[in-house]
Amino acid sequence: MIEELEPMDVPMVFICPISLEPMHDPITLCTGQTYERSNILKWFSLGHCTCPTTMQELWDDSMTPNKTLQQLIHSWFSQKYLAMKKRSEDVQGRVKEILENLKKIKGQARVQALKELRQVVQVHGTAKKTVVENGGIGLISSLLGPFTTHAVGCEVIGVLVNLNLDLNSMSDLLQPAKISLMVDILNEGSIETKINCTRLIGMLIEGTDFASQNVASLSLLVGLLRLVKDKKHPNGVVAGLNLLKIICSHEPVRNSFVNVGAVPQLVELIPGLNNECLELVLHILELLSSTPEGRLALKDCPSTIPNVVKLLMKASESCTQLALSILWSICKFAPEECASLAVDAGLAAKLLLVIQSGCNPVLKQRSAELLKLCSLNYTTTIFISKCKLTRTIQ
Repeated sequence: MIEELEPMDVPMVFICPISLEPMHDPITLCTGQTYERSNILKWFSLGHCTCPTTMQELWDDSMTPNKTLQQLIHSWFSQKYLAMKKRSEDVQGRVKEILENLKKIKGQARVQALKELRQVVQVHGTAKKTVVENGGIGLISSLLGPFTTHAVGCEVIGVLVNLNLDLNSMSDLLQPAKISLMVDILNEGSIETKINCTRLIGMLIEGTDFASQNVASLSLLVGLLRLVKDKKHPNGVVAGLNLLKIICSHEPVRNSFVNVGAVPQLVELIPGLNNECLELVLHILELLSSTPEGRLALKDCPSTIPNVVKLLMKASESCTQLALSILWSICKFAPEECASLAVDAGLAAKLLLVIQSGCNPVLKQRSAELLKLCSLNYTTTIFISKCKLTRTIQ
């Protein structure tokens, strides 16, 4: 029960100053400070002869059980327990009632019932458990079909994304008709609905050998691109990039993603992203760079090289590794054109930084190879001047 309570819900007088946890067996020292018995005994066993809160020397080593406080703590938690138990029972009863009603009601009444269920499962773990134990997942999933209205679909998805789905439920939801409905709702719903659809599709396909033609439609890819470009909603950006990363891990999908113009749109996002999103974007671009079409799109985007070069030794070692992989792919693909652009963007100096840093040996080796590739079109003197290095580093 203590784990379910917010820390601020428990009165401070019930909290042990040492462990910052509610006390079970409070004792009071001669300084007037009260502690949990086991915690203060541990303090003394470490050789301390002071009060942990005031740091006063103890003139008396006696410990007085604080029976009054113990009774107050017991009484308070008993009342809380009864209130939580009643609320849990009320939630269980209401969830069962909603599930029964969903078998009979239609139209706006169904929408309202699903909306209430969505709100309950978002807040109460008891509600999620009750839905699962009473066959609610199958019932709610069955409401998704070719004639489902978007109003019902939005609420169904909002409920399902909060539940732990078993393999049979996920297999059922991966049917083409149901995925198609989710994609339509993703493209037309509110921002909350878009995020819920994205997360649910991600839950369904992550770690599975999904049929790429079912979940990698152009409509889905375009909808996800719109979502990740909406900087007003960071949660949507993270959810969209996570799903794109999962989808692009399947090789047959990558060309489709390139064909909808994903590469320049993702590259343009790079300067304004936080580290989490930056790593996701770079991972996606690295996957796309494994195909000839992806490398061509990266080469043809004028912002690719300058934006990616800036990331070397800037965000994280993982970002540096991904950025190096992307730059290697496009410079190897079109060395005459890309190598000179990369050098002009400051790549050589960045690569020397990587080589001199504490990065792992694989990164250093790749940096040395890329540096050598970039220098092939120049004499030594011209290449050094292009690097804009100090005389010491030269």
